[in-house]
Amino acid sequence: MILVDFNPQVGAEMKDEHPMLVLSPKALNERTQLLIGLPMSHASSNEKNPFAVRFVSAKGEVCYVLAHQPKSFAWRDRGARPNPCKQVPPAEFEPACEELNGIVSI
Repeated sequence: MILVDFNPQVGAEMKDEHPMLVLSPKALNERTQLLIGLPMSHASSNEKNPFAVRFVSAKGEVCYVLAHQPKSFAWRDRGARPNPCKQVPPAEFEPACEELNGIVSI
């Protein structure tokens, strides 16, 4: 997980700094200076979002991985930094990936 600045924002997109679940491998991120990930939110409005995967962080905070909003970001240019939580547990990572696969279904 990282923290990344989602600005500039357009329309209903997220803005400001938010956590992101990084999906792309580190080798790709380093080589291309880009990463692919899913934004995360603490907004309770996501409780009813069918595309939000809920999990509880190690700190006991409820968070949602927004599987319907995959993003590709130039992470260095956006000042991305490690999230203090470091990782999403595998039990939450896998459902987020499955949800994205269900949406994309290539």
